Amino acid sequence: MTQTAPTLGKARTIKETFSRETTVGIDIQADSAIIWALLTNAADFSRWNTTVISLEGNIQKGERIKLKSSLNPKRIFTLTIKEFEPEKRLLWGDSQGNRTFILSPVSNGNVRFSMTEKIGGLMFPLYAKYIPPFDASFEQFAAELKKESEFINNTRK
Repeated sequence: MTQTAPTLGKARTIKETFSRETTVGIDIQADSAIIWALLTNAADFSRWNTTVISLEGNIQKGERIKLKSSLNPKRIFTLTIKEFEPEKRLLWGDSQGNRTFILSPVSNGNVRFSMTEKIGGLMFPLYAKYIPPFDASFEQFAAELKKESEFINNTRK
C-alpha cells in the first residue's frame, strides 16, 4: 500500500484492525539543540505544551516517566524511554504503544520535527473505541513546539 506524505502541520491517522498510527510533521526555524532541550526537559513540558498536563521523571534512556495528557486527564501513563539519540531521535512507550520524536535537518537551516504514535496489540479491537483521536492533539503539540522553539531561537540572535 502506497502512503502519501502528510501535509506539514496536519496529522494523519492510519487505522488497522490491531493498531492505530498517528503522525504529524512540521518544519521549525530553530536550532535542533533548542528543540531537543524542550523535548527532554520533563519539568518544563506543561509550560509550553497544553497537550501535557504534567510530565514527571528524567527523560534519559532506560528511565521511566509519568505523563498526564489533556486527552485523558484522569489517567497517568507510566512510560519507558526506549531510545535516546540527542538532537535526533527519542522514543518512549509502554506495552500498548510507542511514541517516536524525530528531528531531521531540512533546507534553510530548518529542522523537520515529526512525531508518530503507534498503539495496538491483539486486544486492541476490544478497547480501540475508547481511545480518543490524536489528530488535533498532535497538531497542537507540533504547533506549540514550533512556536516555543522559534521564540527561543529568535531571542538568542
